[in-house]
Amino acid sequence: MENLKRITFNPEVMGGKPCIRGMRVTVGMIVGLVASGHNKQEIIELYPYLDAEDIEEALQYAAWRVEEIEVPLAMGTA
Repeated sequence: MENLKRITFNPEVMGGKPCIRGMRVTVGMIVGLVASGHNKQEIIELYPYLDAEDIEEALQYAAWRVEEIEVPLAMGTA
């Protein structure tokens, strides 16, 4: 997804998981907090170095990823 500027990937940060702006805050962590009932303001209070746009992009990225379809490659027969 090209319009997501805050989601970063670095194999040396959190094992390459999608993170927020290169920090050690993963998209999965944000999604987990939202899923457990935390709202944006609560998350920002818990992690003051995040802002609302970080949370929005994490949710957008997660939604995009679950809609992705994996297509298995056909194995050739020889």
